[in-house]
Amino acid sequence: MRGIARTGFFALAGSLLLVGSATAQLAANAGCTASPSAAGTQTWRCDNGITIVAESGAKFELKDANRDGHIDSVALSNKALLIEVPKKPRRNPFKVLTPQAIAAVRGTKWAVDVADAKTSVFVADGGVGVTRRARGRGVVLGPGEGVDVEATGPLTIKTWGQPRVDALMARLGQ
Repeated sequence: MRGIARTGFFALAGSLLLVGSATAQLAANAGCTASPSAAGTQTWRCDNGITIVAESGAKFELKDANRDGHIDSVALSNKALLIEVPKKPRRNPFKVLTPQAIAAVRGTKWAVDVADAKTSVFVADGGVGVTRRARGRGVVLGPGEGVDVEATGPLTIKTWGQPRVDALMARLGQ
C-alpha cells in the first residue's frame, strides 16, 4: 500500500510545473524559455508559438496536460498574464484556469487578471470563450471586450474603456 501511495505522489509531482526558480527548468522541458522584459515582467516564449507575459509577482503554473512536451494550459492564482496564441488548427483550445474562471482560445491575444475573488478577462485580438470553473453558461469575447467573473452574478460582456485597458497593459509592460 505504501508503494502505491508513493507512486501516486511521484506521478502527481511529475505532472505539475512549479512556480519559482524551478519553473524555468521544468518549462524548458515543455518547450518554453523565460526572459526578463519591460516593467519587471517576465516573458515566456514557447516552441509551439505561445507567448506569455507575466506581471511581476504573478503566481501561475505552466501545464502540459497531454504530456506532448508543449504547454497547453496555465493555472493562474493571482495577478495578470498577457497570452498570445497563434492561429493554428488545434484539437484542444489553450486554456487559462483561475479560481473563478476558465478562458479558452484557439488563436488570439488576451489578458487574464486574478485579484481577490474576481477574475477579469480582456481580449485584445481574436476571440475567447469564458466560463465559470463551476461551469454553467459562458460568454464569448471579441476584440476590446472583457468580463469580470465572480462567484455569483451574470457574466456580462463589456467594452473596456481605454483607461482600464491601459492600466492592465502597463502592469504587463505593454
